[in-house]
Amino acid sequence: MLIKVNQLTKKFGPFTAVENISFNLDRGEVLGFLGPNGAGKTTTMRMITGFLSPSSGDVLISNLNIQEFPLSAKKQIGYVPEGAPLYGEMTVLNFLKFIFSLRKNENFNDDKSIYIAIDKLGLEKVLYQQIETLSKGYKRRVGLAQAILHDPDILILDEPTDGLDPNQKHEVRRLITEMSSDKAIIISTHILEEVDAVCTRAMIISNGKMIIDKSPNELLKLGKQKDSTLDDVFRELTLGEEGL
Repeated sequence: MLIKVNQLTKKFGPFTAVENISFNLDRGEVLGFLGPNGAGKTTTMRMITGFLSPSSGDVLISNLNIQEFPLSAKKQIGYVPEGAPLYGEMTVLNFLKFIFSLRKNENFNDDKSIYIAIDKLGLEKVLYQQIETLSKGYKRRVGLAQAILHDPDILILDEPTDGLDPNQKHEVRRLITEMSSDKAIIISTHILEEVDAVCTRAMIISNGKMIIDKSPNELLKLGKQKDSTLDDVFRELTLGEEGL
C-alpha cells in the first residue's frame, strides 16, 4: 500500500478543519477528493504531503511515517499545490533545472528526466519564456512537470484543472490518465464529471469529515437523485461544465 491515512485530524485552535479521516490508496488507483469550499480537502492533502503536521493521526508513505521520516517519504511524492505557485521571474527551463537540482540524489542524477517531463507536458514552445508571461494553462503544465520530474510513485494534485478552459482541462485529464497505471494519484476537485473522467474512486469530504467513499459511477447516480439525503453537499458541486 503506497498511502495509508489513519484517523487524520487537524485543529486550528477551537476549529476542527479535518476530523478522523482514514483511507488507503495503492498503485493504479486515482482517488478524487470532492467537497465544497472549506470542506477540508486542501488541509488533508497538505497533511498527506507533510506540508502540515496533523493534530492527531498519521500518514504512512510506503510504510514510512511522513512525520518521522519526512525526507524519505517526500522523495516518493509529486505535489501540485492549490494554484500551482511558481517562480514567475524564472524561465520554464531554468525553473525545471532548479527543481531538478533540489530533487537530485544518488538514485536520481540524470537530467534527461527534465526533457521527459517537458515532452509529456508539451512545454517545448515556452521553454525560454518567463513563467509569469505564460497562460494559466501553461502555468498548470509547468506545475505538473515539476511534480513528475523525479518519477514519483505518488502524485497529489490540488484542483489541477481549476480555471482552465475545456480544451486545457481535457489535456490535463488525459495526462493524469496516462500516468495513473503505475502511480497512486489523489486529485481534489468540485466537478463530478472530472471524477468520472479520471478517477477510479471518489470520496466526498464535508465539514472536515469523510461522508462518502464510492466508485465514480455510484457517486454520479447519487448526485442525480432528487431525493438524495446529501442534497446540500451536491448543491455545491457541479456535474460538469454546465453545472447541476
